[in-house]
Amino acid sequence: MRRHLALFALLALAVSAPAALSAQDSNAVKQDRKEVRHDRRELRGDRKDMRHDTKDIRQDRREVRQDLKNGDTTEARREARDLRQDRRDRRHDVRDARRDRRDLRQDRKDVYEDKQEKKDSTKD
Repeated sequence: MRRHLALFALLALAVSAPAALSAQDSNAVKQDRKEVRHDRRELRGDRKDMRHDTKDIRQDRREVRQDLKNGDTTEARREARDLRQDRRDRRHDVRDARRDRRDLRQDRKDVYEDKQEKKDSTKD
C-alpha cells in the first residue's frame, strides 16, 4: 500500500510540476507587459514635461529681453533665474526620458524572449 501511495505521489508531482512552472512563466510575461505599459506611461509624461518646459523657456527668454529693453534689471535677473531653473528641469526630463526608453527597450526584449521560450517549449 505504501508503494502505491508513494508511486501515486510521485506521479502527481511529475504531472503538476510542468503546470506550476508554466504558471510562473505566465506571471513573468504578465509582469513584463505591465512594465512595458508603465514605461510607456512614464515616457509620455516626460515628453509632456519637456514640451511644457520648452514653452516656459521661450516665454522666460522673451521676458528677459523685454525687461532688459525696458531697463528693469532686477526683474530681468529674476526671469534669468527662472530661465535657468526651467532649463535644468528640461535637462532632467531629457535624462529621464532616455532612461525610460532604455527600460522600455529592455522590457520589450524580455517580452519577446518570453514568447520565444514559450514557443520553443511547446514544440517539444
